[in-house]
Amino acid sequence: MTGDWLGPLMFVVALILIFSGYPVALALGGTGLLFAGLGITLGYFDWSLLYAMPERIFGSVMANYTLLAVPFFIFMGTMLERSRLAEDLLRTIGILFGPLRGGLALAVVFVGALLAAATGVVGASVVAMGLISLPVMARYGYSPTLATGVITASGTLGQIIPPSVVLVVLADQLGISVGDLFLGSLTPGIMLAGLYAVYVAGYATFRGKGAPALPASERPADLGALLRQVGLVMVPPLVLILLVLGSIFAGVATPTEAGALGAVGATALAAISRRLSWSALRATVEETTKLTCMVTLLLIGSTFFALVFRGLYGDIWIHDLLTNLPGGKIGFLVLANLAVFILGFFIDFFEIAFIIVPLLAPAAKALGIDPVWFGVMIGMNLQTSFLTPPFGFALFYLRGVAPPTISTTQIYRGAVPFIVIQLVGLALLCTFPELVHWLVK
Repeated sequence: MTGDWLGPLMFVVALILIFSGYPVALALGGTGLLFAGLGITLGYFDWSLLYAMPERIFGSVMANYTLLAVPFFIFMGTMLERSRLAEDLLRTIGILFGPLRGGLALAVVFVGALLAAATGVVGASVVAMGLISLPVMARYGYSPTLATGVITASGTLGQIIPPSVVLVVLADQLGISVGDLFLGSLTPGIMLAGLYAVYVAGYATFRGKGAPALPASERPADLGALLRQVGLVMVPPLVLILLVLGSIFAGVATPTEAGALGAVGATALAAISRRLSWSALRATVEETTKLTCMVTLLLIGSTFFALVFRGLYGDIWIHDLLTNLPGGKIGFLVLANLAVFILGFFIDFFEIAFIIVPLLAPAAKALGIDPVWFGVMIGMNLQTSFLTPPFGFALFYLRGVAPPTISTTQIYRGAVPFIVIQLVGLALLCTFPELVHWLVK
């Protein structure tokens, strides 16, 4: 009798603990401890392997220069949200697009894409647009499902349009350049925003009552003054985008250095607009610390789980399973996308990145799949986890700020068409890999 069954059993036990609601980082670490002890007792695990854990924590996790970009990008996005940049953008762009049918919804898509490139933080974007745009759209007779759907979907663009914290984590887990992953995800992210806009335009054309234009009385009398205001509110995020992404794409700065520059730039913009206060700074630092600690704890738990899992030869079992699927490369991609999509209904995108991606990456490499394209594909699939009930975080963010007249059922129903659009975007990405490759090459 061999211990080959321990690896698969360990994976199943970890999933059971996670789906039971136990904190994921502790579920992974606890499963690792349990099966390390079981393996040592049964003679299938060499306890001396545990000596590698301190080196992995302090030599790989804590000394990981790439992951240092995570708190910088979180700080940048949170600071911009506290400085009410999104509020200025939404109000001004909403008035600019207002004369069009569905103009307010189109403005939300446009601002969502701009905020994604300026902040990369989903929660900040959804909350800001929910507080500002949802009451206005409700006042002028927008369909509640269209209004809530476009807000939650546009807010998630920060997961695929760089700079994105998720892309930083995926690049680290896949062992590829963050800059290449940022470049590769730029076109698919813009394409996805375009698909949202096409859907809104089609909705406004065929169901105009649910997406009306602003009344003439609400439109500005002085178009020149409005255009000047548009320029003023768009300059700060565009400058920040050029500083952060431009420095990465030009090879002037690493993503970590660009993230630090973005954090300083966001603070400077808040100060210039006279919206930098001790309370805003403290709230930004607290939010950054909480999210960074969560990511670090998840990474430590997943590192210990992976160490024991490999000691029990679970990685070989996963590799053989994934590389011998019917259909070869296509079968692997179908299974990988299904696994990420289904897990997105129940667990957080960070958790999927730390649990599933390290298991998929070796098989993808063995099958000759381009790692940058694979990372963008996983990133776009992970984006759906924010919209899929029952635990879609974007849905919860909007529910927290939506007026009582908007029901939870309406928010869930509003997300469905945009989940379908994201799956269409994922299919296009798989069909046309050039969407990723042309900029990277």
